[in-house]
Amino acid sequence: MNAFTVVKLEIFVPQDHALKVAEALSEVGVGVIGNYDHCVALIPARGFFRPLPGSNPFEGEEGKLSEVAEYKLEVNCKRELVGEAIQAIKNVHPYEEPLINIIPLANHLFL
Repeated sequence: MNAFTVVKLEIFVPQDHALKVAEALSEVGVGVIGNYDHCVALIPARGFFRPLPGSNPFEGEEGKLSEVAEYKLEVNCKRELVGEAIQAIKNVHPYEEPLINIIPLANHLFL
């Protein structure tokens, strides 16, 4: 893992909160590619979930399957910024348990 200096963050977020998450990430230096910043992709997605007992859902009801319009927000992140990025996401993301995937990128090894 030490060979990877850049990761891709995939964050699933309700469509009306996606730009808030993107801006929060930009404020900590995430989404920089070369001489560009605010580099993010928003891919439409349909999210499904069922809140379990003890949950505090942003949308939906405990025990009932819910469907929401989301974006999968993809953004490149320097490995050393991952902790700050996760905190920035949690500060503005409305979900009790935001889905954040951290994927190592090997681009720099070949470019």
